Amino acid sequence: MAKLSLLLPLLLLPVLLTFVATSLSCPEHQKQALLHFKASFINATSSTKSTLNRLDSWNSSSDCCHWDGVNCSSHFGSKTVLALYLDHITLYSQETVWLPSTILTPLFHIRSLMHLDLSGNEIQGELPRDGFGNLTKLVHLDLCLNYFNGSIPSQLFHLRYLQYLDLSVNSIQGELPRDGFGNLTKLVHLDLWNNGFINGSIPSQLFHLRHLQYLDLSFSYFHGTLSGEVASLQNLRVLKLAGTFSLENILVELPKEIGNMTKLQQLSLNENNFFGKIPSSILNLKELKILDLGHNSLSMEIPIDIGNLSNITSLVLSDNNLTGRIPSSILKLTKLETFQLDNNKLVGEIPSGLSNIKGLKSLLLGGNHLTWNNNATIEPKFMLSELSLKSCSLEGEIPNWISTQKTLNFLDLSENQLEGMFPQWLAKMDVGFISLSGNSLTGSLSPFLFNSHNLVFLSLSRNNFYGELPSNIGNASALMVLMLDGNNFSGNFPESITNIYRLVFLDLSNNNFFSNLTDMTTLKHLNIHDNKITSEFLDRVCQISNLYILNLRNNSLYGSIPNCFSNLTSLQILDLSSNHLIGDIPPKFGNLAGMIETSDILWYIQQNLNVSFVFENGIIDVIVIWKRSKQAISWNNLEICSLLDLSMNQLYGEIPASLGSLKALKLLNVSHNNLYGKLPVSFGDLKNLESLDLSHNNLSGSIPQSLANLLQLTVLDVSNNKLTGKIPVGNQMDTMIDPNFYANNSGLCGTQILVSCPKALSPTKPPSVKYKETWFSWEGVGIGYAVGFTVTAGILCLIDSFVPTKPPNYRRQQRRQRV
Repeated sequence: MAKLSLLLPLLLLPVLLTFVATSLSCPEHQKQALLHFKASFINATSSTKSTLNRLDSWNSSSDCCHWDGVNCSSHFGSKTVLALYLDHITLYSQETVWLPSTILTPLFHIRSLMHLDLSGNEIQGELPRDGFGNLTKLVHLDLCLNYFNGSIPSQLFHLRYLQYLDLSVNSIQGELPRDGFGNLTKLVHLDLWNNGFINGSIPSQLFHLRHLQYLDLSFSYFHGTLSGEVASLQNLRVLKLAGTFSLENILVELPKEIGNMTKLQQLSLNENNFFGKIPSSILNLKELKILDLGHNSLSMEIPIDIGNLSNITSLVLSDNNLTGRIPSSILKLTKLETFQLDNNKLVGEIPSGLSNIKGLKSLLLGGNHLTWNNNATIEPKFMLSELSLKSCSLEGEIPNWISTQKTLNFLDLSENQLEGMFPQWLAKMDVGFISLSGNSLTGSLSPFLFNSHNLVFLSLSRNNFYGELPSNIGNASALMVLMLDGNNFSGNFPESITNIYRLVFLDLSNNNFFSNLTDMTTLKHLNIHDNKITSEFLDRVCQISNLYILNLRNNSLYGSIPNCFSNLTSLQILDLSSNHLIGDIPPKFGNLAGMIETSDILWYIQQNLNVSFVFENGIIDVIVIWKRSKQAISWNNLEICSLLDLSMNQLYGEIPASLGSLKALKLLNVSHNNLYGKLPVSFGDLKNLESLDLSHNNLSGSIPQSLANLLQLTVLDVSNNKLTGKIPVGNQMDTMIDPNFYANNSGLCGTQILVSCPKALSPTKPPSVKYKETWFSWEGVGIGYAVGFTVTAGILCLIDSFVPTKPPNYRRQQRRQRV
């Protein structure tokens, strides 16, 4: 019996170990839910050759609490799944992976979940309406960087333990419930950045979450504006409302109550429509480290005591209407790292003491009326990564102290009075962004400049540089924007330029270049107007198949327009004006898809260039002839513009009716050619057309009434043609009352030119003629001869009137073609 009592524990040990092992592993139903999730994920990505992260360890033979991304907790001797870290599961894929939102369904069976992170997985579709209600213990939910759409499920607003909610960078829409946030009383972190709540406003209950410390509603486009009620968030540390109210374009003042939020460390209210002065109450925010009020309409002066915000590391007031001087108290901000006041109306001298702020990394003061004492000996203690002194009255050579800034990646010294050569030390600095446009710099370019593998943007426009481009220009393999317009460069384009495989924007206009530019398949914008480009380039340009913009105005182009131009289906702007082109306008121009529906080139270049301030500050503009004058089209508006200019050539033939298919055109100019025939009725389909110039041709017939359908038309010039008949009436045609736009035509009439039109005469029947019933009559012969002669002459006149009149220089053009 004693032996049996000693053996009993040994006999029970396997049973005990089995019980312990079972109780210390995750529950079977939770394990099966996770395996179901894995199977759904693999099934959705099976055709994309994707590499998955963390799911390799998930298998049925092991404890799910030991799987990657799974955390469990023990509770009364048993385990349950507590947290799932499933962000960025797809590490690599040869194509875009789209996961349906139903993939979340198995996870809703794990009711013990407190932490769920599914961010960065490209899940698309509506957030499930049902399921979140099961996760009643959820404390942390991160679904950012996906493609969820629809509205936020109401069940999310009943998770009363929720402290962290991140739905940023999705496509969630609809209104936020007015009373939903009242249930989330424990919420500490709320991020809804980059969604689309266009139809709703910010619920007032949100401003009464007394535990909230982080709030980001940036670029979610709410209605209304910022209420002073936001100051009720007394524990808030971070408030980001950038671009939150910009869609309504309502100008309102910043609420002074913001100064009551004394625990704020970051306040970002940029890119809204706030106007008026900066509230002095902001000076109460002693713990503030980041203040961004840029891209608003703020005016008045910078608060004189702004230096009292002694903890500030980033001060951004760019792109406003601020006036006055930079307060000297700025020098008290000894922790300053980012100081951006560019594009305001500030005056006076830039405080020289800024060079003593050791931690300063970004100094953007350009676009004001400031002056910099360039003659003073500067020994900067800072080490800048960004420097803008645009329009700061800099004189002499490029300041030598810039050579000490070894970390410099952005340099804008444009629109000053700088002189001298491009310094060798700058050519060797490996700066990513360089803009020196609008100065008086001279000399040839150093080959060292193009040995940089970091150079992305180079603008040397409107200087006095000369000579040929360095042959090693192709070594700058990262270059995306190259602007050398308005100089005295000459010669052919170096062959190595085709090695710049990322180049999308090339402006070489107003120089003395010849052609030799091929295989630039990545180019989106090519501007080489006012050079000496010859006709041989026309066939080569067809190889640049991705062009959005092509400007060859005022060169030495002869011959006809190649038919291959119709293959450039992305073209939005084509300018071939002021050349020596002959022949017809290719009918296939009607197939230019980029002029039928504009594409978003701005988005493409911004995404690839990743330098948004290039466009925000007007550094890149497109110069076109718009309504008889040179105008700059900002890249911010380029995606809605489409232009076709063939004027000032010797084109002849009829205008193809197919041009009426180019419904995205804003401007069409075929003036100063030798075109003849009638105006196409199809022009009435150009619904977006604002300017139509057909002047100085040999066009005949009447102006089609269909032009009255063009509700955007503001300029119509048909002068110096052979047009007749009544000028159309109705809509915009009634506003075209400048007689100069109809001058020198043979027979136009209408209210627009105060010439009355004759009343239309109803056709009359010819008088009946009685004939004698004789088989022959000399009277009949005489009458027949007269009638026959008259009819024959009439037919010949009619034929002559329908045959297109040859242009005056027809014989000369024929000789040119034979040559």
